[in-house]
Amino acid sequence: MSHAALNALEATGKTCPTNAPAATLRQIYRTHTDPNRVQAARQGLWVAVFVYMLFAISDYILIPDVANTTILARCVVGLTTLVVLEVSCWAKAGARVIEGISAAALVAGYLFWLLPAMQTEATESIRLYMIFGTIFMMGANLFFIFPFVLSVITSMIVLTILLVSMGVMYPGEPAYLITFGLFYMSCFIFTSYVNWKLNGERYNVFLNALEAAHQHREAEKRGVALERLSNTDYLTGVENRRAVDKRLRDFWNDWQANGSSFAAILVDVDFFKKYNDFYGHQAGDRCLILVASVLNDTLKPLNASVGRYGGEEFIVLSRVTGRDQVMALCEIIRSAVEGLHLVHDQRRDGQAVVTVSVGASYTRPQTGPKLERIINEADRALYSAKANGRNCIRLFNPNDPLTSDDNENIAATLRMAIKNDLVHLVYQPIKNLRTGRVEAVESLMRMKMIDGTPLSPAQFIPVAERTGAILDLGLWAIRQACTEVLATGVAPMASVNVSAIQLKSRGFALAVSTILEETQVSGSQLAFEITEGIDMEGQSDVIRCITDLQALGIRIWLDDFGTGFAGLSWLRLFPFDTVKIDRSFLQDARRPAGRAMLEDIIRLIRNRGLKILIEGLETADHVDLMHELGIELGQGYYLGRPAPIEDVRIKAVPRLASVAGR
Repeated sequence: MSHAALNALEATGKTCPTNAPAATLRQIYRTHTDPNRVQAARQGLWVAVFVYMLFAISDYILIPDVANTTILARCVVGLTTLVVLEVSCWAKAGARVIEGISAAALVAGYLFWLLPAMQTEATESIRLYMIFGTIFMMGANLFFIFPFVLSVITSMIVLTILLVSMGVMYPGEPAYLITFGLFYMSCFIFTSYVNWKLNGERYNVFLNALEAAHQHREAEKRGVALERLSNTDYLTGVENRRAVDKRLRDFWNDWQANGSSFAAILVDVDFFKKYNDFYGHQAGDRCLILVASVLNDTLKPLNASVGRYGGEEFIVLSRVTGRDQVMALCEIIRSAVEGLHLVHDQRRDGQAVVTVSVGASYTRPQTGPKLERIINEADRALYSAKANGRNCIRLFNPNDPLTSDDNENIAATLRMAIKNDLVHLVYQPIKNLRTGRVEAVESLMRMKMIDGTPLSPAQFIPVAERTGAILDLGLWAIRQACTEVLATGVAPMASVNVSAIQLKSRGFALAVSTILEETQVSGSQLAFEITEGIDMEGQSDVIRCITDLQALGIRIWLDDFGTGFAGLSWLRLFPFDTVKIDRSFLQDARRPAGRAMLEDIIRLIRNRGLKILIEGLETADHVDLMHELGIELGQGYYLGRPAPIEDVRIKAVPRLASVAGR
């Protein structure tokens, strides 16, 4: 079933065949079947003429005295019919015309044969020979696919000719006339009935096919709609992750097969969490919709596609010819979003509108054999853009330390570090300088590559935080410290460094509680060191998590105080148990200015009522200085170097006779 019938039906304003008017359906049926009827009538008439001419043989056998005349009549009728047929087909005549020619040919063929045949003296032969007149009647009703009315008219004319001829030839033989008349009448009735049923069945088949085609088209439309929905992000209306992945694979296959370069550009809305928390989720959704809309409107004329890659991150895929084109496209993206002038006054970086960070990579001979490589490169470039102040663009550069291949190797190693024992803890003692006792040990993470090459924390911790591996590593470190140190009584307390990413993750406090329960360790034996490297303002989730941890009895220490930009904010917003003063303040402590700075810091912390721990004690002179300043807790190489649990040996230090204060 072609779509022509459905198109004609839909043109009437009907969407379903069952509720269309009968006259409309009949007209569509005739229009739809017209080409097939023309073809069927043409082929049928050629066959009929061939058979008609073939019966010339029987003329010579049964009525030889008039055979020449009947054969001439056959030839004239047959050839004339074929000429008229082909001329009509050449003139693109419709089915009605061709079927009319076929019907006329049936009547003419019978009539022009019968007239000379009636002149024969072979009366017995012609009496039987005339029975073949039913062939013309069956041809009208069964052989050709005539409409019912045309078939009845044609067969009725044939029947009339037969009955008249019989009455003329055998007027004194009523038995013959009645017998053959009834036979012909029966053939007429039965063949007409069959023709009527066949035409009805053909029409019903057409209606069923029309309904099936209609349902198929509707199913196709629903399929297209569902496909569009399945490939569209429900919020922003741009492509979703599924559609992006498919387009990305197509681009990649084209690059592999034909060398058609393309760029993958990751776009992240800056400080979106602050925006979402302050203005509300509805405003956050509106922000994402506006960003998606401006990206789509801006990039569509450039034949670039936009998709939502997750959360506040979008991805742009575009055919490119080189680095300059990628950079230009990135700048168009960045400036388009900034041009929205969407207010975001909760930022603390000097901007007051919504902006985006953009990281990009594009296919190059050295891109690598895997599709994931280009996305990883774009992600690393995006991380570099964020690290460089946001609202900027970065193209992947393998020489950039923030996006280098070494970091990618580290990221891959981090994913298997725990399972393959590539990470372990070492412990450095924290001593009470007044009593000489070990008050606690600090748990420090160490890692090596698969080939055994050691990595410093400065190398793998930033990568772990960027990739999210710090979440699993952090929980592993807490469990390890509880198991190796606290559960075995090696030290009365252990501290573990915890990043802001861990504190922001949902369920962190609950996971720590589970570890404490499983290792049978009291929360009061555990301390978490938080680096003074993030801004506490607006970090309600961090403060909430710290409060939950403190409810478990865990001590919260502020690490590296004095080296970050938000130390005073931390002291103002949260009551820490202990503050660790960074080792850098010991360097100038023997000079008046340096000592005055250190004393000011100590005085500030003491006024807050907090314990003080100074790290970086590497000489006896440092210990003496602590005695002079009245510092109780210290940590450093002089007191003990970091060592694996089986090698922990804490160097004895002289007790301080007295301490003037805390």
